Amino acid sequence: MIKDISFYSEQVRKGKVILYPTDTIWGIGCDATNLSAIDYVYKLKKRDRSKPCILLVDSISHLKQYVQSVHPRIENLLLYHNKPTTIIYKANETLHPSLLNSDGTIAIRLIHQEFCKKLIKSLGRPLISTSANLQGEPFPKAFEDISPQIKSGVDLIVDKHYETKNASAPSIMVSFTEQGELKFIRS
Repeated sequence: MIKDISFYSEQVRKGKVILYPTDTIWGIGCDATNLSAIDYVYKLKKRDRSKPCILLVDSISHLKQYVQSVHPRIENLLLYHNKPTTIIYKANETLHPSLLNSDGTIAIRLIHQEFCKKLIKSLGRPLISTSANLQGEPFPKAFEDISPQIKSGVDLIVDKHYETKNASAPSIMVSFTEQGELKFIRS
């Protein structure tokens, strides 16, 4: 039986860590406001705490709740660019400091994948997200490539029918310089 968005939203709200498809690759994530769930994601992935996860949001208005500002060029990029793009922003005081880079920034992606977008909207909070692999191992290109350790370590695996077709690479990652230029970190 395929579960609906409200089931997954309720589980994430309870602090469950999920394995789920995004608009790029399969991710491990949880409610970005649940610090114990976030700690578990790091433990499961064996990820260094100095490497923050990204935040996934469902809309530009949702994004603006967590950052100091969104430059109009970035807003246009988010509205019209087709490839999933993660952008590094100066965070505001809303986010817990453990989610931020040492310079007070955070990487956030406006999600377009239908399942994630509906999950975040239903949850009413962003998700943290990281690729579904152990630190240092290659990211999985498909669900079948995800290690058994990751699959058995999460609380919940999202039904595979929600998987994004042809998604097999991480997002583009950019920052916006003080001079108003985009700086590509990962393309």
